[in-house]
Amino acid sequence: MSAARPAPLSRDHFPVFRKIPTRWMDVDIYGHVNNVQYLSFFDTAVNGWYVEEGILSPATSKSIFLVVETGCHYFSELVFPEEVQAGLSIEKIGSSSVIYQIGLFRAGADLAAAQGRFVHVLVHRQSRRPVPIGEELRAKLEMLKN
Repeated sequence: MSAARPAPLSRDHFPVFRKIPTRWMDVDIYGHVNNVQYLSFFDTAVNGWYVEEGILSPATSKSIFLVVETGCHYFSELVFPEEVQAGLSIEKIGSSSVIYQIGLFRAGADLAAAQGRFVHVLVHRQSRRPVPIGEELRAKLEMLKN
């Protein structure tokens, strides 16, 4: 038995937005952004925020975040050429994990065209074993709690 389909979230649910341009290659034969690109937008939004906030240096950080779960609900089409506005909020911060809610919006739209869940686990770069989220990192993540 599956869970009930959620309603699209509005912009005010998300404390931070990141802009992502659609690309010609994102569009499929049906004329809209292909569903697999939405997960790429999630990844780009979250990791871009990490870099912007000084949380992650992709090439040198001792700890990195790995995706352990993701999912997406689609409500309306995104197309090329347009800019996607990715809203970020955090549902929960665990000892080594973070559960994000991400909304993808067309410019000017109040309701998400798509929204999803994105679970990251902080791991040691070499061992890939979970490491605790420290106080400084936790404080930065708290900025996205809704």
